[in-house]
Amino acid sequence: ILLSLASSLKKTLLVINLRQWWLLFQLESISHICPSPAPVECVHRHFLCVQKTSACPLDILPSSLFKSAFQSIGPSVLSIINASLVSGQVPTYFKDAVIHPLLKKPSLDPSLHSSFRPISKLPFISKILEKVVAKQLTAALDDHYIYDSFQSGFRRAHSTETALLRVSNDLLTHSDAGHCSVLVLLDLTAAFDTVDHHLLLERLRDWVGLSGTALEWFSSYLSERSFSVAVSKFRSSTTSLTHGVPQGSVLGPLLILLYLLPLQHILSSFKGISYHLYADDIQLYISFKPHEMSKLQLLHTCLDSIKTWMAGSFLQLNEDKTEILICAPDKLVPKVRDSLGQLASHTKPSVRNLGVTFDPALTLDSHVSSLVRSSFFHLRNIAKLSPILSCSELETVLHTFISSRLDYCNSLFTCLSRTSLNRLQVVQNACARLLTKSSKHTHITPLLLQLHWLPVNFRVHFKILVLVYKALHGQAPSYIGDLRSPYTPSRSLRSSDQILLVVQRTRLKTKGDGSFAAVAPRLWNSLPLSLRSVDSVVSFKKQLKTHLFKLAFV
Repeated sequence: ILLSLASSLKKTLLVINLRQWWLLFQLESISHICPSPAPVECVHRHFLCVQKTSACPLDILPSSLFKSAFQSIGPSVLSIINASLVSGQVPTYFKDAVIHPLLKKPSLDPSLHSSFRPISKLPFISKILEKVVAKQLTAALDDHYIYDSFQSGFRRAHSTETALLRVSNDLLTHSDAGHCSVLVLLDLTAAFDTVDHHLLLERLRDWVGLSGTALEWFSSYLSERSFSVAVSKFRSSTTSLTHGVPQGSVLGPLLILLYLLPLQHILSSFKGISYHLYADDIQLYISFKPHEMSKLQLLHTCLDSIKTWMAGSFLQLNEDKTEILICAPDKLVPKVRDSLGQLASHTKPSVRNLGVTFDPALTLDSHVSSLVRSSFFHLRNIAKLSPILSCSELETVLHTFISSRLDYCNSLFTCLSRTSLNRLQVVQNACARLLTKSSKHTHITPLLLQLHWLPVNFRVHFKILVLVYKALHGQAPSYIGDLRSPYTPSRSLRSSDQILLVVQRTRLKTKGDGSFAAVAPRLWNSLPLSLRSVDSVVSFKKQLKTHLFKLAFV
């Protein structure tokens, strides 16, 4: 009886709330607006892609109830989404956001507004609509190669690791050739909040090629937006939002990439300057021979062009966060610094680039020291909790706080010295001893074998080989694929020759030998033919781990 009453109550609530939605949307006769509605399974798939069910004060239905009842209300949601897409109009209810200020770092001063990042919480159903639009738009951008090839932010198969891997490889390769390099890190001030809607629509039309109903939809999406700010239990009154794209939305990051599209043509026009973008983080680097320091003047010209374009796009560089790293022999560093002119004040002994600390010698020693220090800090705290955690819970905590740090961007660790690798291995050994409750004198190899953990250097090889496999099968960024060259023998004598890579010649063991372009082919060519010929990335990962496990412990 109770279950029957609960079911009836749920259906009643759904009917009442759906009626409220219809009134809020102000969309009448939806059935005849959609000439060929998509199957409800299609919307259900996008619905499942909204991974985090975050509560929004504006939700009429709790998101948990929305999910559990989706099979019942799915057709109505489908009609709402199709009506929006066909009519080119976004319901007003979808465009109201509640801003929750999020402290960027625990160490920042909470009394300063600049210490917070404004995260927009939107109605849950609006995220489903945005997900549908984002998938269609992303497919069009990929099919027509509209993305900037050196933009890695918010893109499938792209990450901070692939971006840093390309930059690190280029710097190591140039250093191996005897060149000096200057790396410039630029950061934008509140880029999400200063986007001009009129300029964004122009770029969607002129740079992306949107027109008709599609462009009208984005015009409706950007217009008449409003927001309020919520802190603790208090919430401000609602006000209009005339510029910017909401952080925390599905489409916001994608629109930022499209807003920055003209920047790629400015950066690519300066021959001799390489660049890489991750959302609104910009990396510029220039390499030159010791007697060609006059080329640094090109860097000034490039920065002036960037600032001019940004001023016209209502964007601004954060001068306080501009950092410069000089990668050159110690005796040449003062001369390079003098050649930088006004930029010399921004030079640093090391720079933190997307979570990885780069040093002038490109050894990553500073990064390893910081990584080891933070890992042991968390390990000591975890050890205090270990008596009240089960073995599986403790392993989850260790992987969350320690292994994730050791694995972050570990494809860059090919340039590490044996000493630095040993320091990272000590961290993993400490995790294994804590998990198995072994003493510090216990031999580590049986413990790692028991836990089925690959040692640190083999985890590095695993990451690199997976990237190579993806690059060979078109599942990695194009700038990673460009770093490998398939081996083409003059006479095809063996079938295995077709899956080999050319090993790049290098000059210095500490520079060129540590680059991805040199390490990846050597590791790939050492794999057995049966492993190089696997036809899926899932199977490749499984077989690769088995192969590396045998090498590590047999």
